[in-house]
Amino acid sequence: MTTNRTFTMIKPDAVADGNSGAILKLIEEAGFRIVALKKTLLTKERAGEFYAVHAERPFYNDLCNYMSSGPIYAAILEKENAVADFRTLIGATNPAQAAEGTIRKLFAKSIEANAVHGSDSDENAALEGSFYFSKTEQF
Repeated sequence: MTTNRTFTMIKPDAVADGNSGAILKLIEEAGFRIVALKKTLLTKERAGEFYAVHAERPFYNDLCNYMSSGPIYAAILEKENAVADFRTLIGATNPAQAAEGTIRKLFAKSIEANAVHGSDSDENAALEGSFYFSKTEQF
């Protein structure tokens, strides 16, 4: 069963480059409603908690360092078929392979600095959203 919510983060590279507003505009223009939004700075430890599923992977430490290198925007989005539609909107992880007009094609610098995170399943969207937001922060 699909839900109507997904989770995203605008990553440190996109925030530092001043692309947050343009990315949020594309998200809203694609029909997503922003249910929760906050700008925050992750510690390396907090980034490690979020990405714990990758702890055994060789890129884990670099990922935690990168995600704690500057502020991010965390957001919960709402729309019919939210997870799948958002993954289409953001494009392939590798911006060179992302479709024209997708967020990663427009704003990503590399596979690692790919501008945004998007949940890959309804279950992960719920877990990731609750990592950043309490129920009273979701509107």
